[in-house]
Amino acid sequence: MQFVSLDFETANEQRNSPCAIGIAVVDGEEIVDEYYSLINPLTYFSPFNTRIHGITEDDVADAPTFAELWPTLDGYLSHHLAVAHNASFDMSVIRHTLDQFNLTYPEMDYLCTANVSRRVWSRLPNHKLNTVASHHGIQFDHHHALEDARVAAKILIEAFKTYETDETDIFLRKCHMSKGRIYERGYYPPKSKKRAKQSTKIYF
Repeated sequence: MQFVSLDFETANEQRNSPCAIGIAVVDGEEIVDEYYSLINPLTYFSPFNTRIHGITEDDVADAPTFAELWPTLDGYLSHHLAVAHNASFDMSVIRHTLDQFNLTYPEMDYLCTANVSRRVWSRLPNHKLNTVASHHGIQFDHHHALEDARVAAKILIEAFKTYETDETDIFLRKCHMSKGRIYERGYYPPKSKKRAKQSTKIYF
């Protein structure tokens, strides 16, 4: 099992305003590498977003821009399986910000740990990151990009354990899901497939 977990925080409601990135690299059942950086989004901070993550314009005044960080981030993401909780958000941050700077998209597969959690632990009251983390006894500082990336990584590790495999393809078959993918100027999301209904026929 090898994958990269990531999380973005944004300065405002725009998807091209990342102000922090956290990455956790998993090999086997262990986080073997981590990366965190503030990002100067070159735009305004919404008070609503700042209340959530605590990052201000002053905090990022000397931080690198996304374009300056991209060679490093691309090294973590390209040709790897990436995961994020509510991945549609994080993947749209990547795509919209790459578009803003006219940068090349990575070639990468991805999964959403919120969707995985809905399949693996369907009886939880909801599948928010803090709810799934609490179910597994994981304590963390929510809305810190690196902390959230770590938790998403741990959730997927627990999901693999639940399905008793360390092979991604086997795991996806067992939970009837498919990977999403980002590629140059395009993407398609991961999908949850309908489970086959059990036959109700009675044989005599």
